[in-house]
Amino acid sequence: MDTRYVDYCRQMTRRSWLGRTASGIGGAALGALLYQNDLLAAPALQRGVVDPLHFAPRAKRVIFLCQAGGMSHLETFDEKPKLAEMDGQPMPESFTSGQPIAQLQDKELLCFGPRHRFRSCGESGQRFSTIFPNLANVADRLCVINSAQTEQINHDPAHTFMNTGTQISGRPSMGSWLTYGLGSEADELPGFVVMTSVGGGQSQPIAARQWHSGFLPSRNQGVEFRSAGDPVLYLNDPPGVNRNGQRRVIETVSALNQLYDQTIDDPEIATRIAQYELAFKMQTSVPQLMDLSGETQAILDMYGTQGADGTYAANCLLARRLAERGVRFIQLYHRGWDHHGGIEKGSLETAKHVDQGTAALISDLEQRGMLDETLVVFTGEFGRTPMAQGDGRDHHIRGFSMFLCGGGVKPGIRYGATDELGYNAVKDIFHVHDLHATMMYLLGIDHEKLTFRYRGRDFRLTDVHGDVVRDILA
Repeated sequence: MDTRYVDYCRQMTRRSWLGRTASGIGGAALGALLYQNDLLAAPALQRGVVDPLHFAPRAKRVIFLCQAGGMSHLETFDEKPKLAEMDGQPMPESFTSGQPIAQLQDKELLCFGPRHRFRSCGESGQRFSTIFPNLANVADRLCVINSAQTEQINHDPAHTFMNTGTQISGRPSMGSWLTYGLGSEADELPGFVVMTSVGGGQSQPIAARQWHSGFLPSRNQGVEFRSAGDPVLYLNDPPGVNRNGQRRVIETVSALNQLYDQTIDDPEIATRIAQYELAFKMQTSVPQLMDLSGETQAILDMYGTQGADGTYAANCLLARRLAERGVRFIQLYHRGWDHHGGIEKGSLETAKHVDQGTAALISDLEQRGMLDETLVVFTGEFGRTPMAQGDGRDHHIRGFSMFLCGGGVKPGIRYGATDELGYNAVKDIFHVHDLHATMMYLLGIDHEKLTFRYRGRDFRLTDVHGDVVRDILA
């Protein structure tokens, strides 16, 4: 028997064999129709599966500012005079009985009053903590949610839930879902970019699977850019290799992959081809992204950075530049909000790292006419308890705060509320699933319709949950 035939049979998968034997004239006709409608001619990384969109979009992109570690709502956006009044007194059991508590289980539960003053900000009169002097200046742009809830009480599963809508590791992240559904307008950059920074408190680790594509095509996976130095390794040509040489290598590798794809018929091979091409383009586009010579000194001063210094502020500036270049989902993590002890000083120090950059990003997007089409989300993975853990606070999931801005959201409003001690969300509960559903709606996607068939089931970001919160829509 011809050895080439034996090798061919060994390499062919069951899916490939079924696909080939079933194609025939129908496959050829389908291919002709696809080319006629220019579906195959479009770059693989650009087109999303939701075409046309389910709704008229309010936003084109998302900048998700994750305050990793568990930002305390009681020191930031949720003023509780009654909790201050009860500082040091026993926490009423009616609040905590049967409720999930992380590290305070079986401990004496004492009320712990807010550690910072609050003040009225802007024409809307929103009450913000004094640790955010710069965010106070953009208060009239923010939609503050004081009734957020999640389901996971420890850091890693809580991040997993915030990112994927489930505590089960390995599912697609929200950025992957959005790039899968919408594609990307960035021709020479990934559609989903992640950056991290540290400062101000204990820095909990962030696993790369938080921006993984899961069972979605791997081209939808987030790409991490380093905050200092070269954002992506191996961008520069090695000694003795020039751009023309690199181009010949890419073309040769692509041709070999295409030959292999004709045998195996694996969608991931097409992804590999596209990613090699994207990597080649990034050798030019990423240095241009990092070149801040075109930014005015006033802009650099507004952010409080000269750029590429590893800070959250520098990442905020890069987020705006990525948004300008068509990147669909930009996710910034600041790892510094885990304050089990010393929360008064710790929350103030961490706020200093993020306050100016966040406010500058919002103002910068607005002055460039980009805020209306950019949804900005600012949230931790959960909040902190109204009860003391020494001079800090424990993890808390029953009520916490976040804010949304731009992208079709009402400005200068406050939505939802926790009880008088800040323990339970009691009015207009805003679950993580609702955040995902509302975010997708603003981008023109029906969260119940964007699904992916995997292992015999249709999966979606919101699983079987989630409601669009229309009361916060502009």
